[in-house]
Amino acid sequence: MPKRKIAVIVGSLRKDSFNLKMADALMGLAPPTLSMQTIDIGQLPLYNQDLEDEEKPPVQWIEFREAMKNFDAVLFITPEYNRSIPGALKNAIDVGSRPYGKSIWNGLPAAVISVTPGLLGAFGANHILRQSLVFLNMPTMPSPEAYISNASTLFNPDGSLNNSALIEYMTKFMEAFAAWIDANVKRS
Repeated sequence: MPKRKIAVIVGSLRKDSFNLKMADALMGLAPPTLSMQTIDIGQLPLYNQDLEDEEKPPVQWIEFREAMKNFDAVLFITPEYNRSIPGALKNAIDVGSRPYGKSIWNGLPAAVISVTPGLLGAFGANHILRQSLVFLNMPTMPSPEAYISNASTLFNPDGSLNNSALIEYMTKFMEAFAAWIDANVKRS
């Protein structure tokens, strides 16, 4: 079975982000068939169609779009800001979906994990992101779902997960994601 390259896009830009810690932890829990890489979205200028129309897209957009062509699937890990996704994540989605007809997202299998120090597991952000992914034609894993709450209590000082039940669940999540990718991947 071929090793699948997975882009991990983290919605939080904070250097000590719980979402980034979760991304790092998941890379250690992923099956060996997955090769995972975090993609930085913090450097992307805000999307402005005028720059596309004038054929002057920022170099960061071009580099992001080109880099994403190397991946077989995307794992989105997001916090919730005001019952929605962070602006940086929405911007990355918009940058990747343009110019019209050349979306980098089209057909890429995806999964969504939401992580928050709050109690609701960033449920709203998780589902709002899923709405966008449907429109972008990204087959998104429906189950198992991952709404991670109380994130401030889940990590050891070295960033590893300290909750055995969560480690077991996220290991199963990553195994299910690997199977989902194999069933839905369009790129070889």
